[in-house]
Amino acid sequence: MQYHLNGFKPGNYQIPDESREPYPDPPVVDLPSEVDVLIIGTGPAGLTLARQLAVFADIKTCIVDMASGPLLFGRADGISCRTQEIMEAFNCSEMVVKETYQLKQNTYWQPDESNPDNIKRVYKINDHRLGLSEFIHGIVNQARLHELLAEGMAQSVTHLVPHYSRKLLDMEIDDASTQDLAAYPVSARFERIDPEGDGRIETVKARFIVGCDGARSNVRRSLNIALQGDSANKAWGVMDILLNTDFPDIRVKSFIQSNDHGAVMTIPREGGYLCRFYVELDLLGKDKRAADVKLNETDLIAKAQKIFHPYTLDVKEVAWWSIYEVGQRIAERFDDRPLGSTDDVIPRAFVAGDACHTHSPKGGWGLNTSLPDTFNLGWKLAAVLQGKAKAKLLATYGTERRKVAQQLIDADRELSKLVATRPSADDESEQAKVDTAKIEAFMKRQNGFVAGTAIEYFPSYICTGQENQLLATGFKIGQRFHSAEADRIADGRTQHLGHLVKADGRWRLFIFGNRQNPTDPSSDVYQLLEYLSKDRSSPVNVFTPSGADVDSVFDTYGVFQHHDLAVQDLHDYLWPAKGKYSLRDYEKVFQPTQGKDVFELRDIDRDAGCLVVVRPDQHVATLMPLTAHNELKRFFDAFMIPQN
Repeated sequence: MQYHLNGFKPGNYQIPDESREPYPDPPVVDLPSEVDVLIIGTGPAGLTLARQLAVFADIKTCIVDMASGPLLFGRADGISCRTQEIMEAFNCSEMVVKETYQLKQNTYWQPDESNPDNIKRVYKINDHRLGLSEFIHGIVNQARLHELLAEGMAQSVTHLVPHYSRKLLDMEIDDASTQDLAAYPVSARFERIDPEGDGRIETVKARFIVGCDGARSNVRRSLNIALQGDSANKAWGVMDILLNTDFPDIRVKSFIQSNDHGAVMTIPREGGYLCRFYVELDLLGKDKRAADVKLNETDLIAKAQKIFHPYTLDVKEVAWWSIYEVGQRIAERFDDRPLGSTDDVIPRAFVAGDACHTHSPKGGWGLNTSLPDTFNLGWKLAAVLQGKAKAKLLATYGTERRKVAQQLIDADRELSKLVATRPSADDESEQAKVDTAKIEAFMKRQNGFVAGTAIEYFPSYICTGQENQLLATGFKIGQRFHSAEADRIADGRTQHLGHLVKADGRWRLFIFGNRQNPTDPSSDVYQLLEYLSKDRSSPVNVFTPSGADVDSVFDTYGVFQHHDLAVQDLHDYLWPAKGKYSLRDYEKVFQPTQGKDVFELRDIDRDAGCLVVVRPDQHVATLMPLTAHNELKRFFDAFMIPQN
């Protein structure tokens, strides 16, 4: 797809440039007086949480922002493989894939030894993230991603839409009632800042509040949560531009180091014409901030033109620009519980996204860490609010996501030093020469983290069973369920198994059969299905509400090695009768795809088979032998609440 030929125009890229218009500000309606979850901020973290909660008719959610309407110009526009996997859970990955610029190559440029005033290409390589996922790391306007999430909210059963033009004045939490799960201990006051609002004050009571309100988060400050870290006293400029140039790699991600003028990193943008430049600026003075840098887009262009010599940059339009400082900070805690609290203490307030971790944007980690923050939190909030899980589950959000944020901070600190040619606050050298080979080695070493596919949660009661890992080494416990294709037995359709894990709060049980015939009543698979469907103590019977569909809590799939199976010959549990008409579900049984055998791709023990339990956020929770009925029961007994 191509767009922005005659100037950058935000909005729905499915509409031609000449017809596309910016979204108008929505009407301002009164805030609800009482909600289950109050979300502050409509960035990627806030919208992801709202999108996830919007599918639950029995959960009342409100999302609020100071802006007058939806974002038009993106700030964090890199879309990692893992983020696209999450968008698939929301059923909108196809649009993301269609619209993004796909990052498939990287080039590295440095001063020409024979003429140091000029730059020359050192090498061009394929992006190291290729092959880590069925999706490819890409670039698209962040505002477009917001729109897809907001559309899903509005079209859900709750028809959730954001409330704009609200400034959070203050919030209080009634400590006396925080441990009563039915209480509404959070009280937040907002000022209407739209012209018609005339400064009117509104108050919302909530059971939980989530601060997704950016690096200067009012929620975080109200909770007295400290940010830990420092600034490198280094400034960079960033701009999205439409330009003409003779630089040969303008449509390839490039790291460019000049001899005397600093460095530039370029990232092609979606649509075929737009490009983002990160331009290295000088060292900031002590106690100075990026806001103190008296430069504008003209200065950034002039600096870039010097760095690109002998190539020319004829900039026609600057769609957006900014100056930021390099710094890495992380919140000391991600919820309102005092440090050292046990999991039995119920948190009532959380921070997510930039509200709890800040860094430079060059690695493209901001959106791609913020969005999974609340993808982790959302299903846990829903399970607790619906009475399906114990409140202690909420404490795992901070435990799991703070580890990821610390990894982000460490990686960003390393990358920021590698790509800088000017000294930072802790570097006293006059000139820090960039070694492009070291940048390339860093990207290769960190490719799984950059892609989001190697994010791994510590062992806990929702990430356990490491002693069984050898049953399927390609499904790493704690990491996201690595999708692979399989053929549906009922109709032969090839299906990505990971795409079956939707953001609907359900657990997925993937049964990978051993060499036994699964239709044989004495086989391990058949006995497991008998246990799940008929044993009164099985998780399916204990935790599925009476009258609900059999897969409403645990959605089970079978992947079998035999190629002569018919769905009707298998256990009834794998083609269940559902809905008011008791219609049969024929889409739960698969066999390996020829040439892409999932048993080989994920190193599944063909003799033993295994059961892979996948959390609602697509991470592998545990892996068990097919015969581990009691172990499966104990796993869910640890945190779920019986419904019968």
